[in-house]
Amino acid sequence: MNIDWDTWIKHTGQPIVMTIIVAIILLVVGDKVVDRLTRRLIYRTHRTMHRKDIEKRQNTLAGLMTALWRILVISIAVYTIITKLIPDVSLQPLFASAGVIGVAIGFGSQSLVKDFLSGLFIISENQYRVGDVIEIDGFAGTVERIGSRSTVIRDVDGNVHYFPNGIIQHVINKTMGYSMARFTLLIAPEENLDQVIEIINTTGKELAAEDDWKAKIIEAPSYATMTDFTATAITIIVSGKTQPSDQWSVTAEMRRRILAEFDRHHIDLGYIPGMPLATGKKK
Repeated sequence: MNIDWDTWIKHTGQPIVMTIIVAIILLVVGDKVVDRLTRRLIYRTHRTMHRKDIEKRQNTLAGLMTALWRILVISIAVYTIITKLIPDVSLQPLFASAGVIGVAIGFGSQSLVKDFLSGLFIISENQYRVGDVIEIDGFAGTVERIGSRSTVIRDVDGNVHYFPNGIIQHVINKTMGYSMARFTLLIAPEENLDQVIEIINTTGKELAAEDDWKAKIIEAPSYATMTDFTATAITIIVSGKTQPSDQWSVTAEMRRRILAEFDRHHIDLGYIPGMPLATGKKK
């Protein structure tokens, strides 16, 4: 079989090369355009949300839309190349067969469909975003990826957990909208509780007024309530409202400053019987 290479290059080779070049350009440029347009649209429609919430929403949807764009471009490019390489072969029977096979596979892969649809609902309902700290089935961590089939989180130990979207029934989002800096303190029973409360409230107000912290704190940490009273300790709760994901740094700084103030005012900590004194009452 003799092939007229000049004709083949003109009518087949060149269109295929042009298709590949255009596809590469669309993938490179299109990714940036889709990413930018998605982020701009999210910002305009969610500008009343906090900056961190907007960024998380942007990262989540930008990744999804970029992936869909790549699938679309690659699919069209492959279809165009096949029609150029095999112009006399109709692809309709192939697509019809693929449809039948797809139905057959669908009955045996209902869990995959469930995972995909659940993932769409998670993203559309804004249940959690990339960068959120969430808890699923007792496992907590930072969301690294929300895929079409699974959600990936990394815990504080660096372990990566994969959860099929279809099995996720209950999610605790610890960084949605705002967070709470909430912790307990054990105070020795003989101490003046009014003085302790004044120290806690004053420390929280001073922290919230500082330039390095006021952007992170919505409501200054303060005395919330007393939950327990025993012969060795008074248990009180300190609580304040922070920006998403800032509760841990605010809590740590509040604890450090409260302990320093207690030491300066000679206020003893309480302790739980049976626990080492190093974690309870001060000497």
